[in-house]
Amino acid sequence: MKTWKTIILSLVVVLILFPFIYLVLLSMASEWRFPDVLPNYFGLKNWKQIFGSETGLLGSFVISVVISFSVATVSTSSGFFISRSVSYHPKKNTLTLLTYFPYILAPVVFAACLSYFFLKLGLFGNVTGVVVAQFMIAFPYALIFFSSFWSERTKSLEDLVATLGGNQWQAFRKVLFPMAKGMLLICFFQTFLTSWFEYGLTSIIGVGKVQTLTIKVFLFIKEANFYYGALSSCLLIFPPEVLLWLNKRYVFNKMV
Repeated sequence: MKTWKTIILSLVVVLILFPFIYLVLLSMASEWRFPDVLPNYFGLKNWKQIFGSETGLLGSFVISVVISFSVATVSTSSGFFISRSVSYHPKKNTLTLLTYFPYILAPVVFAACLSYFFLKLGLFGNVTGVVVAQFMIAFPYALIFFSSFWSERTKSLEDLVATLGGNQWQAFRKVLFPMAKGMLLICFFQTFLTSWFEYGLTSIIGVGKVQTLTIKVFLFIKEANFYYGALSSCLLIFPPEVLLWLNKRYVFNKMV
């Protein structure tokens, strides 16, 4: 019985890891044509070229990191503070309902609706515009995510700090931030991923000038350049995998 369980578990692990392993192998291959079982070249040539100007993958990686980090930081911090006002507002249900509006439309349709205003504001086709557009998707998520944190118990703790002579900043620094540390990290991780894998908004607002890794993957696939497509997919997938491992090791385990 244990043997069958071991075999089934091994097969599941292989199936889960196979796409990642295949992407790495494909990114290191070239001139791999049917019916050849093995590629004619297998090495680090493709990876070395990311540091050149031919593909611009390294620049796309840096742009993706900057955009995702900016969106995650701003949306998490602002979402935490503003969610407090929303949760304690008399019309909490109405305001919470409005936060779902960006998710009613598909990202491409939502971006098309915003394109006129972004064009007038000079935010079309640049990194700032992409950050603002992605923030409009990530910020409502942060509001919804933190809405469960603000409760009667949290309000009682704030009142207790005020009773003991503390101000609002001290309540946040000494009580609320330590209580919400795990939620802040999770929200940062989630909004980072939302921005990292975003394609629809970036393709419309960036109009091809802001080439993030997600844009690069689709460009290489359209060009039938599977080797560079696999390489850019590796750069796109593995950083979030590292963040996922850190999130599980240092956040989830402590919360459990």
